[in-house]
Amino acid sequence: MPSVPALSTGSSTENARRRSEGYAAVFATIVIWATPSLFQFYLNRYYDPFAQNFYRYSVGCLAILPFAIHRFRKSGPRLDLAVVGACLVPAVPNVIHQVTQTLSLYYMGPGVYAIFTRSSVIMTALLALVFFPEERWVVRQWQFQVGTLLGLFGAVGVFWFQPGWAAGHVPLAGLGIAFTATFCWALYGVLVKRPSARLGTIRSFGLISFLTSAMLGPLTWAFGKIDTPLHAGAHVNGILVISAVTCISLAHVLYYVAIREIGVALSQTLQLLSPVGAILLSAWIFGERFSLGQFWSATILLFGAFLATRVKPAAVLETAENI
Repeated sequence: MPSVPALSTGSSTENARRRSEGYAAVFATIVIWATPSLFQFYLNRYYDPFAQNFYRYSVGCLAILPFAIHRFRKSGPRLDLAVVGACLVPAVPNVIHQVTQTLSLYYMGPGVYAIFTRSSVIMTALLALVFFPEERWVVRQWQFQVGTLLGLFGAVGVFWFQPGWAAGHVPLAGLGIAFTATFCWALYGVLVKRPSARLGTIRSFGLISFLTSAMLGPLTWAFGKIDTPLHAGAHVNGILVISAVTCISLAHVLYYVAIREIGVALSQTLQLLSPVGAILLSAWIFGERFSLGQFWSATILLFGAFLATRVKPAAVLETAENI
């Protein structure tokens, strides 16, 4: 009989420890994922959008690849054409997203983009309704309907009330590019569900990052400057490496730890705090300023995204944020 309380206490202590690790991991990802748009905005001064993403993803791939190879050798499906094909499908919109999100930062500040990209939560849910018919019950939920309307309204306001960043209001071209980037990220989030479920997170992400780098290579050769690292300098290249290892590789590992320990819903909801960090850092480093109209629009967008996460389908729950 005395052994029962002891066992219960130990179990409770273990659960508390694991939850503490989960919260530490999720708050680490919040901090890390507040920075990708800032890194990319800075690197735009030295790297064209194709070269920047090719080298960032190549470094991120090299960082995660040993772990992916170990997982393939240890257990699970063998690496064959079927596995490569399954990962190629989400890698295509990922390539488009990476390039267009970098292009977006020629038209807007890092904080504005960080807020706008949170509308991908809503877009992902809408795409999931198309690809997974069994989850169409979501569209009947009032939280989803209201959240979608608020999110779209807030996204337009964030652009419309921009107070003279670069050239006043964001032109239609910039808005179109930012929308394309966000839509492709949402599409990637839906399409990555099946290969991730089949291969596991480390193996699927390792292979997708390799395929993304492989596709960005020829694009950089054709439309970018493949020799940029030779001219950018050690300081700039060092920043690129840091952004790749932290934002692409480390953040994903920490995010999956958070999902495992404290659950998907809480992990994804807390990620809505990342734009706040991006705004503060961009204001401090780059002097980006928000108008009162943008502030309220951002609040409406994030609240709409929060409502949408309350009823998002299972396909959305496995989506990672801001590669």
